[in-house]
Amino acid sequence: MAFARHESGLRAEIAALLSQVHPVFMIPPLAASWFGAVVAGGVTMSHGAIHMAAMFFAVYTAHVKDGYIDFYERGEDEDHPLTRWGCRTALLAAGVGFAACTLALGVLVGSGAALITLPTWFIGYLHAPQLDTNPVTTTLGYPTGIALAILGGFVVQTGTLTPAILGFALVFLTTLAGVKIIDDEQDYEYDRSIDKRTVSVLVGRSPGRTIAVSLLALGLVGVLWGTISGLFPPSSPVAALAFGSVALVARRARPTIATMLLIRGAYVFLALLLVAVWFRPLSGATLPDITVLGPYTYLATELVFGAVAFGLLYYAGSLRSAARTIAAVYPIAYLWDWYTLEVGVFEIVMRSGYDLFGIPVEEHIFMIVVPALVLGFHEAMGAIAEPSPATETTSTRPVDDD
Repeated sequence: MAFARHESGLRAEIAALLSQVHPVFMIPPLAASWFGAVVAGGVTMSHGAIHMAAMFFAVYTAHVKDGYIDFYERGEDEDHPLTRWGCRTALLAAGVGFAACTLALGVLVGSGAALITLPTWFIGYLHAPQLDTNPVTTTLGYPTGIALAILGGFVVQTGTLTPAILGFALVFLTTLAGVKIIDDEQDYEYDRSIDKRTVSVLVGRSPGRTIAVSLLALGLVGVLWGTISGLFPPSSPVAALAFGSVALVARRARPTIATMLLIRGAYVFLALLLVAVWFRPLSGATLPDITVLGPYTYLATELVFGAVAFGLLYYAGSLRSAARTIAAVYPIAYLWDWYTLEVGVFEIVMRSGYDLFGIPVEEHIFMIVVPALVLGFHEAMGAIAEPSPATETTSTRPVDDD
């Protein structure tokens, strides 16, 4: 019995087996495993290596099973390098390897390490045909595997979970779910033709892209939440800013280009978070104290953000329409502000001391700057060229359905 379908010999057999190692999908789970270990602090290399090997076998199982189903069962793929027997044998070997690694973790670390590792194999094995036809499981399968790899990498080092590692896992689960929706959009036409219910097929391309971008934004905001709450290192927002910049460019790009950008952006995201966790470059830094401006501190911040709002509105050519909206909102904002100050809901400390019509002059400016900033972002984003994703010509056959 042979592994390779097209050629014979040892080299062909090895090449056929290695063909199921797809670096784009294989590297992130392995890196996620070590990221979890780095977050743990002290790293036991042997435990980390065993967990990484388990992740390798889990993802290899997913690749082999997916190829087997798509070629031999569904007839979706035009070719496959492994024979039917080769696929089944490779699946068995990968399963045995995963089981050995999981058992070793259970013995060396504890049952917790084994239990948190175990689901990754089921995700890989059930990817096709069970999980890849439902919009929820086809979207969350791979991101869940990455999240579990992060958690498992941490647990095999510490034997427990902490809020910090749970936060990192949730950030990656959310952001990668957004990436996966856009990735699936590449095969939109073909998936529709075979009734494969991805998010884009279920709700449509434009709403699907909106969901994807919203998930990306939520994950990146989660980094800010984690940092301000003290769970993540102080420099973590740099990683979010880098990935957010890529996401901003990719949000209206065609599916193929957007996926390419986001996958590479995710690598940068993980690398910068790794640097933040390992080196903690801003740990000794303190927030700049702008109260040196004394009573003009509040006013100075309003001038800075007001300038940003003006720039955005000027760029979008919306100064006049924004002024009308702000004028309409101002009376309501004035009454709201006056009442809350009057009854003592809050107090403004760093202000000039000048009042106008019963409230601090800074509050009048605040009621102009805040809506101007909101309108500025809205109008500027709408002014950016937005090529429609639906204009891309898609293939009737998926390039890679992992």
